[in-house]
Amino acid sequence: MLVNLSDVLTSEGMEMAREISLEMTCYDNGTESFEIASKSPISLTVTNAGEDKAVLRGCADISFRGACDRCLTEVPVALKLDFERTILSPEAWGEEADDFGFMDGFSLDVETLVHDEILLNWPAKILCKDDCKGICPVCGQNLNERECGCDTFVPDPRMAVIQDIFKKNKEV
Repeated sequence: MLVNLSDVLTSEGMEMAREISLEMTCYDNGTESFEIASKSPISLTVTNAGEDKAVLRGCADISFRGACDRCLTEVPVALKLDFERTILSPEAWGEEADDFGFMDGFSLDVETLVHDEILLNWPAKILCKDDCKGICPVCGQNLNERECGCDTFVPDPRMAVIQDIFKKNKEV
């Protein structure tokens, strides 16, 4: 959705407040796509901060469905977006034009802005719980549910030469 900000950017002291419903149904970060389970309307406030400049403030709550990075169990991922950005009119962009990818002239592209904010606030790891044990590398059993009994011993590769010496010198 595009919101026209020409009045706010050109009129000193003007303020605009809006509640905008988010149209996106999934978030795609380039490698994965996450379905949006719930979302609140985006609360935006744009305040003129001088000639060709405004301050954009916004907040929203968005919840996604994602897989735990260790055990692949589906878990909810809740994000509270709370952001503040200084925006400029197109005439004042200059070298900073790349910083305003969510602007199309005097129009604010709300979907692109929210996508950028999700990207900035995305957790480094999605975990079902802090002490998630993950899955067995041998059989694929979820180790949070039960132990599988597989031999998961991985020898230290630095010791492989010594093990070869012992095998060669072993008397039968």
